[in-house]
Parts: sequence; C-alpha cells; structure tokens
Amino acid sequence: MRILAAVDGSSCSNAALRFIGSRTTLIGKEPDVALLNVQLAIPSFAANAAGKAMVRDYHRAEANDVLEPALAILKKAGLRARSRYVVGSPGPTIAKVAMADDADLIIMGSHGHTAFKGLLFGSVTSAVLASCTTPLLIVRGSSTPANDSLKVGIAIDGSKFGIAAVRYVLRHRDLFGVSPVLTLIHVVPDLSSFVVPGLGDAPVPIYEPEQVVEMQKRAFAAAVDPARKLIERAKLQATVVCLVGNNHGDEIAAYARNERLDLLVMGSHGYGALKSAVLGSIATRVAARCTTPLLLIREK
Repeated sequence: MRILAAVDGSSCSNAALRFIGSRTTLIGKEPDVALLNVQLAIPSFAANAAGKAMVRDYHRAEANDVLEPALAILKKAGLRARSRYVVGSPGPTIAKVAMADDADLIIMGSHGHTAFKGLLFGSVTSAVLASCTTPLLIVRGSSTPANDSLKVGIAIDGSKFGIAAVRYVLRHRDLFGVSPVLTLIHVVPDLSSFVVPGLGDAPVPIYEPEQVVEMQKRAFAAAVDPARKLIERAKLQATVVCLVGNNHGDEIAAYARNERLDLLVMGSHGYGALKSAVLGSIATRVAARCTTPLLLIREK
C-alpha cells in the first residue's frame, strides 16, 4: 500500500502519524510510506533580497524541523519512510504529489473547520479533496485506536460513491486489521411530518405511520443490499444500522461518537470549500461534528 502522509508538525499531524503507526497488520506488510512537507513560498521581494541560496537553506531547515520528528514517530512504530519537502500551495501540491506517486491513500491531520470556516481560512483538506481522487484519511484529536482490528463504520447512501467506499475497505483490508468490525450505516429521511411555510412551526403529518415505515424500509434496502452483498462475497460480515433524520451529517456524526467508532468511511463527491458551503456536503458536516478519523473515498 502506498501512503502519502502530509505533515506540518502540528498536534493533528502527529496524531495522523500515530494512527498509521498503530496499524500492526499494515506494518507487517511493509507499506510504502512517504512523508511530505509543503513549505509556503516566500514573497518575491523578500526572496530577491535574500538570494536563492538563503531561501533554499531556509526552506530546508524549516522542513527538517517538521520531517525529522515525523520520521522518529514512524520509526518508533516500526515503520520506515521516505521524506521530502516541496515549495508551493499546500492543498494543490499535496494532491499533485499524490497523483504523481500513484498513492493509495493520503493521510493528514485536520482541525475540523466547518465548510464556512474553511472557506474563510483556506482549508487544506478541502483543497486536497477538490483537487484529486486519491482517498483521503483525515485524523483529528490525539487518541489512537487501542486495537489493531478497528471498529469501522461505512456510511452509504445508495450511490456509486458509497459502493466505492465499500470496495476500498475490501481492497485494502490490511489498513483495518485482521478482524475489523464493520457496520454499514444508512440514514433514511424522517417522513412523519414537515413544517408548512407560513403556518408556524407546528409539524404537519403527511403520511400514515405504516406508510412511513414501508417507505423507509424500501429506501434502506435499496441503499444497503448492494453493499452488503459485496461484503458477503469477500467472506466478511457487517452489521447494518438504519438511522432516521433529515440532517444526515449530524446523524452519522452522532452515531460515530456514541458507538466510539475507530474510523468512519464515506464516499465523497469531492466538493471544494465554496461548493460545500453552498450545497452542504454531508462529509464536511460529519468532519465538523465529530473527532472520529474520517476516510473519504472518491470515485475515479
């Protein structure tokens, strides 16, 4: 497995490295791990005044301050890794390197900004997701999984993106341990009532309870059955969970927190920060609502 770890020396970045270092089964298969640090370009007027040699030495020193501790974290876990730095804009640069290296996975730490905050401050994770189709593992918080075999939730919505997430888990089983506990998660809409504009906030029933249950069952089966068949064909088992709500991101995030999942896997359309803010990306909302590591899979 080829892994590109984008590091910046932050606590979130180090947490991402420790997550990879906790994957005993993966380490046993000797994955190809590359560390990448992206240095921001120095403004041209300052670079011209300092000279190319001084600018180069500055970038090298700053990168080494990040890369050497990162290599030490992985070495302690029994992982060998290559390292390098590149000067450029972090998001697009990480994506470009991942595609050039044909990486199977990008891993990075994130503070978990919401779409709007990411739009204001420039979310690197959003830029990476929007710039390439390489799967992206976002790690938040400082805790690492206690066991090699992970409790993995796979959020599916009946689309090709959800199926791509399932296929990735099956294709890269070493990442999840020898005996991962898989759960397929699908959110069905709450059709019991809705609010009529102009009539206040009182919900108005629009379906009989039996109709609601039947529609939810059909929607759940249509989304879950194809994914469950793929897992059974791989001789694995998965629990299926039906959540009810009209804000899918909040429901998925709450489930991940309450069940203390080690990892949440989702398919993603890969919207950038602006489009997420306008359209409301479920993946972005999940990332903003919980600290569970989030693996986003893009359909190529």
